Amino acid sequence: MQKTINLSYKQTSIYIYSIALFLINISCNQKLPHFTEINQNVVLNPDYTSISIPPNIAPLNFNIDETSDQYMVRFHNSNGIDFIIRSKDGNIDIPQKKWTKLLQTTVPGKFFMDVFVQRSQQWVKYNTITNNVTSDSIDNYLAYRLIEPGFETYNKMGIYQRNLENFEETPIMLNSLSDGNCMNCHTFCKNNSNTMMFHMRGKHGGTIIYRNQNLTKINTKTKNTISPGVYSSWHPSGNYIAYSTNNTVQSFHATPGKKIEVYDTLSDIIVYNTKKNIVTTCEALSDPNRLETFPTWSPDGLYLYFCCAKKQPADIFYQTRYDLFRIAFDPESCSFGLVDTIYVASYQGKTISFPRISPDGRYLLFCMFNYGNFSIWHPESDLYLLDLTNRKISKPEINSSNTESFHTWSSTGRWIVFSSRREDGLYTRPYFSYFDSSGKAHKPFILPQRKPGFYFNFLKSYNLPELVTSRVELNPRKLMKITASEPVNATFKSAD
Repeated sequence: MQKTINLSYKQTSIYIYSIALFLINISCNQKLPHFTEINQNVVLNPDYTSISIPPNIAPLNFNIDETSDQYMVRFHNSNGIDFIIRSKDGNIDIPQKKWTKLLQTTVPGKFFMDVFVQRSQQWVKYNTITNNVTSDSIDNYLAYRLIEPGFETYNKMGIYQRNLENFEETPIMLNSLSDGNCMNCHTFCKNNSNTMMFHMRGKHGGTIIYRNQNLTKINTKTKNTISPGVYSSWHPSGNYIAYSTNNTVQSFHATPGKKIEVYDTLSDIIVYNTKKNIVTTCEALSDPNRLETFPTWSPDGLYLYFCCAKKQPADIFYQTRYDLFRIAFDPESCSFGLVDTIYVASYQGKTISFPRISPDGRYLLFCMFNYGNFSIWHPESDLYLLDLTNRKISKPEINSSNTESFHTWSSTGRWIVFSSRREDGLYTRPYFSYFDSSGKAHKPFILPQRKPGFYFNFLKSYNLPELVTSRVELNPRKLMKITASEPVNATFKSAD
C-alpha cells in the first residue's frame, strides 16, 4: 500500500532548502582534493584573520604569504554559502557578488576560511580562520588626503573619497587644478557629506566651506589672531566651527631613529560663526602663556574640549606636554563659561592630542605619547580611551609597536577609523576597528583594496581619514572656481 505524506508550504520549503544545502556541500566537497591537516596558522597579507567586519565592506582580498605551487581557499558559513577560489600566485581575489552574498547570509554571525596549499603535489590545510560579521554597518564612505610622506616639500596631493562597499575612489579636490598648492584638514559635521570644510594653503589660500549646498571661501585670519584656522571641529548645529590658530615650526633630530619634530611656538583656539562670518575667542582659549590646540565639540554642543600646555622655550620643546580640558559653551549667545580639567597627562610624563568624542557622548578617544603635540612623528604614540562617565582611562587592544595617530568615529559610534604606521613605520594607512556596545575595540583591519599587494607598491600616505555617511557631491571641476576666488575676510569679535 502506498503511503501519502502531506506537507505544508513551510515544511516543503524547509525540505527543499535542506536538500539544496546538502547538494551544495556535496558539490563543494567534491572539488576539494585529498589533503592533510596541519596544526598551523596561515600567514595572510593583509592580516584578515579573527576580525570583526561590517556587513557592507568591500571584499577583503589578500595574499597567502606561504611558499607553494598552488593555493586554494574555501569560504563558507553555517547558512549554506560555500565557494572556493584557486590561485597560482597566492593572491585571492574574491568576486564581489559572492562576497556580498556571504556577508548577507552571515550577519550577524561568523564565516570561515579554509586555506590549502600544494607542495610537491601534496595538499595541506591550515587551521580554519574564523571572522565575525557584525549587525552594525559602517558609514558608506571614507574621505582622506593622499600625500607623499616628506619633511620640507610635497608634490601632488589630493583629497579623495572611497566607497567602502566596493573599490571606487574619486577625487574631491586635486592640487594639480589649483596651481600645486597645499590643501588639508577636511572636516565634516556629524559624518555628514553635505556639511564639510577644508583649507587651501599658499596660493589661493582660504578655507572652503560647503554647507546647505553652498560654497564659500573664508579668510579666518584677522589682526587679532595668530594665523588662519588650522585644526578644526564642527559644532553639531553646523553654525560654528572651532579652529586652532598656530605658529608651527619643525626641527630635525640628531638622535638615531628619530627624524623630525613638529611643534608650536604659539597657538590659540577661535570659534567661527558660519552664519555671521565672525571669529571669536576668550581668555581661557587664548592665554599668551599657554598653547591651546586640537578643539573638538561634545555631541550636545555644550562643551568645547581642547588640549593645552604651558608654553616652553624653543630649545626645550621636548618638555612640552599637553593636558585635556573643556570649556562650557552657550550656542544661543556664542559665549563661553567655566573651564574643567578632564585629564592631566603631564602628571604621567605624557602628552595627548586629537581628542574625539563618540556620538553618544560617553567615550573620548585620544593619542598619548611622550611629549609635544604632533603624534605622527612619535612611534610611541598609542590610542587611549577615556570613559567620560567615570573618568577611567584604558588602552584598547588596537595599538601596535609603531605610530597610531589621527582617528574618528562612525556616525553610530560602532566603528573607529584611525591612522597607523604599523606596517613599515613610514607610510600611514587607515585601519578600522569595531567598537561594540560594551566599550570593547576589536582587532583592527586595514582598508581593503582590489589588489592584495596594493600597499607594497603605493607610495603615498593616507592622511586624516574621516567616515561619512554618503558620497560627497563635490569634485575638482566644481571646486576650481571657488578655490581660485578671493576669500571673504572674517570679522573678529571678542567674547569677553
